[in-house]
Amino acid sequence: MPVTKFEIRSREPFEGGRVFGDVGAYERIDGVLHYAVDPANESNLGIVDLARAARDEQGRVRFEGDVSLIQPTDLSRANGRLLCDVVNRGNHTFMRYNLAMRDPLRPDWIPSGDGYLMEHGWTIASIGWQWDVARGDGSMGLAAPSALDADGHPMQGWAYVTHQPNTVVPHFMLSDRGHQPYPVADVQQSDARLLMRDFPNGTRQEVQRDRWRFARVEGGNSVPDNTHVALDGGFEPGRYYEAIYRTDICPVVGTGLLALRDAASFFRYSTAEDNPLRRRVSHAFALGISQSGRFLREFLAAGVNLDEEGRTVYDGMHLHIAGGRRGEFNHRYAQPSVIEPYSLGHLPPFAYEETIDPRSKEPIPGLLARLRPRGGVPKIIATNSGTEYWRGDASVLHITPDGARDLPDPLEARAYFFAGTQHGSGTLPLRHGSAEGVPSTTSNPLNITNYMPLLRAAIANLEGWVCDGIEPPPSALPRVADKTAVTRDRVAYDFSGFPTIIQVTTRRLWSLPHLDFGPEAAAGIGAYPPVISLAGAGLFASLVSAVDADGNELAGIRLPDISVPLATHTGWNPRNPITGGLDETAGLSGSSIPFATKAAERTSTEDTRLSVEERYRDREDYLTRVREAAATLADARYVLDQDVEVVVANAMARWDALVPAAAP
Repeated sequence: MPVTKFEIRSREPFEGGRVFGDVGAYERIDGVLHYAVDPANESNLGIVDLARAARDEQGRVRFEGDVSLIQPTDLSRANGRLLCDVVNRGNHTFMRYNLAMRDPLRPDWIPSGDGYLMEHGWTIASIGWQWDVARGDGSMGLAAPSALDADGHPMQGWAYVTHQPNTVVPHFMLSDRGHQPYPVADVQQSDARLLMRDFPNGTRQEVQRDRWRFARVEGGNSVPDNTHVALDGGFEPGRYYEAIYRTDICPVVGTGLLALRDAASFFRYSTAEDNPLRRRVSHAFALGISQSGRFLREFLAAGVNLDEEGRTVYDGMHLHIAGGRRGEFNHRYAQPSVIEPYSLGHLPPFAYEETIDPRSKEPIPGLLARLRPRGGVPKIIATNSGTEYWRGDASVLHITPDGARDLPDPLEARAYFFAGTQHGSGTLPLRHGSAEGVPSTTSNPLNITNYMPLLRAAIANLEGWVCDGIEPPPSALPRVADKTAVTRDRVAYDFSGFPTIIQVTTRRLWSLPHLDFGPEAAAGIGAYPPVISLAGAGLFASLVSAVDADGNELAGIRLPDISVPLATHTGWNPRNPITGGLDETAGLSGSSIPFATKAAERTSTEDTRLSVEERYRDREDYLTRVREAAATLADARYVLDQDVEVVVANAMARWDALVPAAAP
């Protein structure tokens, strides 16, 4: 068993001993799992540089990672389902199933929310897997082993760090999101490079070496620093900068994949005395959201859902807002938090099964290619917002790389598109910035569509599929066959009264080009910067949902916000011009642009969308239509029966926020 010890560091009642229905109170156990893995085991062969790490006397590679276990105090009341929360940048994500979400405007939120998971007897294990997260103070990470050279020192090689500032900054850290950086081996390195582009697909320009240095700026003075890079005059907002330099640390980043596998395998199969769940787990599930959803896609591609004894670890996986790509989770000098274009995570595979490269006409292996011959393919539900489609990579999950036809679902997978939503579930009030005093990068107000009830239906359907053999609802997606999947340049938002709803220049959007990271890319060793092919057949197709006359998306699961609308809701939002990046979208943000309340108002602004008073007789009429729409979703099992009233309440909260009390 690769887990050699569960070191418990604290044990306490969960949320003060709150009682959850018939299951009762829960407890929280925090600690560290100690791992020892065999580099030669077939299930570990896909981990880049694992064979280069130091070994113990048994030939195993050792490392450790954080874990947090939330379980019923009375274990006899647990339902046998283990939910492994793939933490996102060190943070818990499971609370989404409890309809609880962190919000800067609501600091008093509680992870248990309405207690759905606990009332149903789930056990939750949150597992640290990311090497560069600062562990402690609630953040969960991994102490990864190092890949060593022939002299036993960490391997030196080329790191590649990108940055797009929103304001002029004198320097930036050689890391992503302030995580542990890859330090430069020599601050005087003469062949290090700094490149810049005006937009993701723009032409690279070399910044002269005498204009920048490895340093930070303090009080106007440049101080040599092996973790920062500084530029004369500062880095300009909106531009993309790429630093390429030699580093002297080399964590085996892919051991995070093994931590996720072996933690669950330990809790599920180990009979050791230090396993609090021994003989109590019948089924294991994994939840990955955004970064951690892409991490689960890498987990599948690496073929590690079979443990060292050949046992299936996860029976089911929910991959939320992961799109169709992976990330920097299993290659040399990887930065797991990176999402910017373009990294090794933008390479195929995209779809679950084999497809054909539209340029070379060669086969592209599927995401499940390593697992298929050996077994261990879990049931998979993938859910995505409009943002992942407009980002350019979600459609290749279920449409051929040339955009010509739809792909069939594998027997083990379903996929659902949440129409009119942004990357993170929307909240009220209608606002631009995420918190007071934080400058907004968006031109439009943020998307306010709350899709969390759809997540809860997804895990309930996945549970029924895995445990009881109940097929989930059919996939609901933009389709080529019914013309609801279209290229981004064919989607028009032409509301002259609302100039903030503009059609961004598609050449400045993220895309999926053919990328060349050099001859060793398949082995997880990149050459930087990547060569980007953008001409004609050099792009994999990026399709999005067609829209109706209101600009709301036609495909997928349409909550009442979309089917009984009060606004236009998009998965994209133009960047605020003051942050640079002209004609680009603002990261992971969507838009909500309310309709005019009165017909006269929309006429005066030449808004082609019907006003609220032209659509609904009054609030009661709106409520009736919302309730019918919510019931229809429940009948299709896209929403749980118990959450119909939640969906209705969410829609009515938006009426009260967007429509003046005296209208229509």
